[in-house]
Amino acid sequence: MKIILLNGSPKKNGNTVCLLKAAADEISQAGIAVEWLHAHELITGVKQPFCTVCSSPCTAGCYQGSALEKAYAEIAAATGLLVGSPVYFGTISGQLKAFFDKSRKMRADKRWFGLPGGALSTGAARFGGQETTIRAIHDIMLVHGMTIVGDGFPDQDCGHFGASVQQPAAADQAGLERARILARRIVQAGRLYAQAKG
Repeated sequence: MKIILLNGSPKKNGNTVCLLKAAADEISQAGIAVEWLHAHELITGVKQPFCTVCSSPCTAGCYQGSALEKAYAEIAAATGLLVGSPVYFGTISGQLKAFFDKSRKMRADKRWFGLPGGALSTGAARFGGQETTIRAIHDIMLVHGMTIVGDGFPDQDCGHFGASVQQPAAADQAGLERARILARRIVQAGRLYAQAKG
């Protein structure tokens, strides 16, 4: 089993990574492998970082042989995906949007279908667009046919949309705890997904 953590922030040591690290620690404690992907690095590593629908259906020719292609395959082979993004004008970062826009071939081939996924978000204010950002990530997951997991767990409450914090993330203990709860849920869902795949 392996759970992918996708950082949608252009920063590798910012608030979004801090929130994802809380989830990563919980996943590791459950004995599950964690792999990090950084959307900014992956999308700027291809010649054309924005999807132009250069072929329909998508042939993935614009990123063949790149780290982006490998990242998409890693997600397809995983048992869970946690996606984090800072709030950019009430929604996900441009880097994360570009990362998912280029994933048309994965959708056409149903490579992520059924994969459990959860969302996390960081904002500059307590009510700074975190929930709309999480819902945007959920919308993308639904379009891929993924199974959305919230931040509820039997030992806690039923949860909400996902985990979110107010900056600075390290000081938002309630938000970090929700990330840990979400991580426990994604581990649980990932185990069921792995069993179903055989």
